[in-house]
Amino acid sequence: MKIAILSRNRRLYSTRRLIEAAKARGHEVQVIDVLRCYMKIQPGQPEIWYRGKRLQGFDAVIPRIGASVTFYGTAVVRQFEMQGVYTLNESVAITRARDKLRALQLLSRKRVGMPLTGFAHSPDDTEGVMRLVGGAPMVIKLIEGTQGQGVVLAETEAAGSSVIEAFRGLDAYFLVQDFIAEAGGSDIRCFVVGNQVVASMQRTACAGEFRSNLHRGGTAKPVEISAAERRTALRAAKIMGLNVAGVDLLRTQSGPMVMEVNSSPGLEGIETSSGIDIADAIIQFVEQHARPGRTGTRGRG
Repeated sequence: MKIAILSRNRRLYSTRRLIEAAKARGHEVQVIDVLRCYMKIQPGQPEIWYRGKRLQGFDAVIPRIGASVTFYGTAVVRQFEMQGVYTLNESVAITRARDKLRALQLLSRKRVGMPLTGFAHSPDDTEGVMRLVGGAPMVIKLIEGTQGQGVVLAETEAAGSSVIEAFRGLDAYFLVQDFIAEAGGSDIRCFVVGNQVVASMQRTACAGEFRSNLHRGGTAKPVEISAAERRTALRAAKIMGLNVAGVDLLRTQSGPMVMEVNSSPGLEGIETSSGIDIADAIIQFVEQHARPGRTGTRGRG
């Protein structure tokens, strides 16, 4: 097969591992910087050009699109889809997951467990939206944040009001969520490939921090997940329409709660902690499902 990996940096761990796994299984691989693609949009003959050459002949595309380039990146993925090329995660699924508000609305419609969440626009409704989630302590997060950026724990309502005022000053949309103290600063990342959770790890925040992201100094270790956690992770990925996803869960007395569904989950932390060759599992999934004109979308929203 001829596989395109959409990544801005071929030296990143996740990109390197996917290249290695694909080549080990006999495939031809090209890493493509999505921001250097340009497109010819015309009826019946969509084209993608890259560094002066037309891209063609691909059997599958693996998008590794960072949050900061979601808009342009998903436009390129759509162009491949218009050409009938199989994409591991489709453009519509990526945009669903990247919009935290839309993702939570879709999950709540299917009654998937999640922290109580509020959303408001007017400054006059600041107190009202904080009351909706039970007041302080509360978590306030930017809708477009990633890797723990733009996520703040407000321990008092006064602090919450200040954070909200600051976010509004940036003309940014944000969510207010109930702080799940019983999680103890830990969450579980479930790595979904197709209809399986192929690996899972528990991430724990470092001292003085409530965010468990590894980029924030958190630590990771392998963890056994329950049947309920497995079902929740698979349902969340399916609702988003993602074939490959990192589903972040909190363990609570009322059952697993979904914090986020990541459409381009990193491989380094979970491969290192679990010892599982996830890159190979991804390439095997592509081999089994890539067909001309076949799409990867599994959910609706």
